[in-house]
Amino acid sequence: MRHFLIIAFIFLTISSFGQDKYNYVHFNKLTELTGTEYVIASMENRSKIETKNKYLLFINTKNGQTTQIDFPKDASIYKVEQIKIDSLEINKVLVTAKIVNLDGSKSIDWSDPSQIIILSTDGKEKKQLTEDKFFVRTWSINNKTGTIIVTGHYDTNNNGKYDKKDKNEILIYDLKTLELKHKI
Repeated sequence: MRHFLIIAFIFLTISSFGQDKYNYVHFNKLTELTGTEYVIASMENRSKIETKNKYLLFINTKNGQTTQIDFPKDASIYKVEQIKIDSLEINKVLVTAKIVNLDGSKSIDWSDPSQIIILSTDGKEKKQLTEDKFFVRTWSINNKTGTIIVTGHYDTNNNGKYDKKDKNEILIYDLKTLELKHKI
């Protein structure tokens, strides 16, 4: 009987570790960073039921070292692009993503705001430019002045909808210092 219990416990242990085979790593996109030795991999760890985590992996193609930038598991990463302005010595990575559950629902969804995050080309520095409460609508880079111009609104009445009472703004950030220069 003792041998039967030992075999049963070994079988249970093996079968519980066997469930991990349903976790998958998805590489969504690879982005080369021009003028650097880095490539960014957009990754998700998924199980059969849910996404476990999302992150950007900065890969140094020269020595194989990596830096991981984590995002909430229910975040939506929309765009990852390099901003390279040689004349102003600016070389950054811009990420547009929904990373904040502003309305307090179960997860980050379509009604939550998008933010703009700026990363260094090696992934070691990270700064969220726009506030959590600011809903980014559009943005554009001015290569001559080294600024990013962002349009959007604040949901001033906290109803989760865009309406006449919300405050529309144009924000101008300096890409060198990553500071807000002007609010219009």
